[in-house]
Amino acid sequence: MKSDLDDPEYAAFAWARFRRILSGMAVLALVSAIGAVAVLWWWTGVMPIHMAIATFLGIGFTVLMGGFLMGLVFLSSGSGHDESVDYFNDAHDPGRDGRD
Repeated sequence: MKSDLDDPEYAAFAWARFRRILSGMAVLALVSAIGAVAVLWWWTGVMPIHMAIATFLGIGFTVLMGGFLMGLVFLSSGSGHDESVDYFNDAHDPGRDGRD
């Protein structure tokens, strides 16, 4: 079973959608990281620069990684990869659907 990503036109559309999701998540990660550092600065007063950098990078990359993984889930689901794995499992999973 072929997935939709084997079609060059659909693959271009799917990867463009993935990049669009990822760019939106990059903006959200940047805003979240800046907001977190600002709240910490307001709450604790002047903080060491290393604490600010670590907070910024930790929160920013965590949000970005979450967006990246969710984008891959959407890409996999929307392109037929999930169905091809399910199709493969039908033949190789003896306990599936009550069969032995």
